[in-house]
Amino acid sequence: MALLETTARRGGGAARGGSFGRNLSFITLTFQNSALILVMHYSRMMPPSGDHRYFTSTAVFLSEVIKLAVALTLAIYETSKTLAPSTPATTLFEQIYNAVFAGDGWKLVLPAVFYTLQNLLQYTALGELDPVHFQVLYQVKILMTAIFSVLLLRRQLGPKRWVSLIVLTLGVSVVSLPSSATAVDSLLLHGIPDHYFPRSQHELGQAASADLSTPDPHLTRRSATYEGIANDLPPPDPLMNYSVGVTAAVIAAIVSGLAGVYFEKLLKESPSQASVWVRNIQLSFYSLIAAFFGGVLWQDGSGIREHGFFEGYNWIVWAAIVLQAAGGLISSLVIRDADNIVKNFATSISIVISFVVSMWMFEFTVTTTFIIGTSLVLLATYLYSVPERGLRRPPPVRIANFEKPTIVPLLTPGTTPRTTDLARLNSDPFDGRGLVTTSSRPSSPMLPRQTSRTHVVPRGD
Repeated sequence: MALLETTARRGGGAARGGSFGRNLSFITLTFQNSALILVMHYSRMMPPSGDHRYFTSTAVFLSEVIKLAVALTLAIYETSKTLAPSTPATTLFEQIYNAVFAGDGWKLVLPAVFYTLQNLLQYTALGELDPVHFQVLYQVKILMTAIFSVLLLRRQLGPKRWVSLIVLTLGVSVVSLPSSATAVDSLLLHGIPDHYFPRSQHELGQAASADLSTPDPHLTRRSATYEGIANDLPPPDPLMNYSVGVTAAVIAAIVSGLAGVYFEKLLKESPSQASVWVRNIQLSFYSLIAAFFGGVLWQDGSGIREHGFFEGYNWIVWAAIVLQAAGGLISSLVIRDADNIVKNFATSISIVISFVVSMWMFEFTVTTTFIIGTSLVLLATYLYSVPERGLRRPPPVRIANFEKPTIVPLLTPGTTPRTTDLARLNSDPFDGRGLVTTSSRPSSPMLPRQTSRTHVVPRGD
């Protein structure tokens, strides 16, 4: 939690949120990232509830609807506290309308399009990759965040952070390398890993050399009828294309880094000082337009007209939608109270959580290249997130000035000889006329006045 406190002191939003709120947002974002990735992957891998799997564009559209509803509710509550209790509802909604559509709200059109594209690419990548592979590759957004922070926010990166970015690039490159296929993996045809039917002598020889002696657990002792074969074969699993998943994950990371830095720039440098909930209303409103026209109509328009908008929906899909909507709101809070570095640090911690859960739920196979690459990515993320402590000169020593010097001239001439009449100039050292005191201290006692020799009256004898 020291990272949050240090970063928040550096940012401008620390005064608005306490340390408890920052820590709560950080912990919530960490577990939300892990749950979202795992649920999204399972929703793309599980057997469809209908005759067709759900359309990802509809899920992105509904998540933006939920974000808009939550942000609008919180904005109404926040604005109502600044108004009198007798204020009519029309005035309340008028203020929110002016705050959303006045000023620089139009600047959120670009990040709204970027966030919509990022969400669509996330669904595509998680349908082609394991959750842990996706999260490790998705850490490219740290590199993109650093580059765009230098370009847009004019931030200076120290040598340690540049080294961490190089290590991050190396780790992601190692993870991106496909693992060597085994003899059994080479037999996965048409996305059906549990059944193999050789169609040539070459494939039959491969099947004989592979370890296929154990019977398939899905097969039962049934007659070779049409009904029996249909019941023996489970629904085919979707075929995972590794190259498509890597490409989608990297592009999503680039888009996410650009959108996050641009959104942070608007939150912290905008002269309008709009609240975070007003910014979320603006972002969700423009994202709804982008998701509807770019996803629902253009990407999946024909399939939605044929199968329906809610085709393939179940509670798993709805859980992914709610988690995605919550992630957008929590990320905006973390960016407001800290910055994108803290958000990326929370994502890196969720990699460890996803790794443990994937080994238990999805039978994730750990390879040497994956361990090396993931270790490099986690090390780079830690080095990048820890603030640098540069060597600075100590502050100058200040001497107390409440004591006066040892030697203070008590008497100074009130006028200089150049500007004083010679007739008035008294050369008697025992005469204090023409001298003024310059000290605030009480004047020192002087010797008793002695009569001048020139004024001595001769004593009569």
